[in-house]
Parts: sequence; structure tokens; C-alpha cells
Amino acid sequence: MENRIFFPQSVLDEWIVEGTVDLQEGVLTLLPVGRRYRLAEAVRVVRDASGGGDAELLGRVKARVYLEQIGAEIVETSMLLGDAAYDVEPGWVAVPTSGFVDYAAAMKPGRGGSQPKTDEELLAKFAAKTL
Repeated sequence: MENRIFFPQSVLDEWIVEGTVDLQEGVLTLLPVGRRYRLAEAVRVVRDASGGGDAELLGRVKARVYLEQIGAEIVETSMLLGDAAYDVEPGWVAVPTSGFVDYAAAMKPGRGGSQPKTDEELLAKFAAKTL
């Protein structure tokens, strides 16, 4: 199973403005460390706004293309699926372009102590600006 990460659009916008990431042709690069992720548009289903929705969707991240294929209509932070309405957080689902072991073998030593051992640790340090 591939390691998938959800990047909220608001966070990605912040990183772009800060100049700490580069986004080219659907690939996000964390500039300080060169880690790359392929992106696909997605939403995180935050809340059932109608009370009659599918509880299995709540808290889940789903690719936008999948949701549209099953009939969802998504506009900004709202989604309609059948008779149900949901609040969603727009963003991107990301998959690393290479395994972490391969990436770590080529990684330059960073600042802030020990080197991350997983994408989760790497992203936590990146978000905390300790890379």
C-alpha cells in the first residue's frame, strides 16, 4: 500500500507564498529537502451537513474524480451526494514519487537534530520549519 498524505489547499497555498515548495505538472517538491509527491485533487469530508449522509465518508479523504464519478457535486467547501450534503476541506492527496528508504539514502543532512525516518516525520519537521 502506498503512503498517501492529504495536503489541505490552505496549507499548500501558505507554503507556495512562503516559497518553501514548488508545484510543477502535478508534482509538489519540498524545496529545503527535495522530497517530491505526485498530487491528485481531493477533499476531506468534515461533516454531514444534512443529517442523512453516509457516516463512512466522514473524516475520510477521497479523490475528487472518484467522488464526481459516483455523482457528487463539489463547490468550494460543500459537497452534495444524492440527497446528502457535506462540509468538505479541499486539498490534494499526495503520493511520494519514490520510497522513503531510497529518498533517505540520497538525503542531505539537515538542521534540527536527527534525520526523519518516515514521510510523516519529514513532513512534521517541514511544517515546524525545523528542516
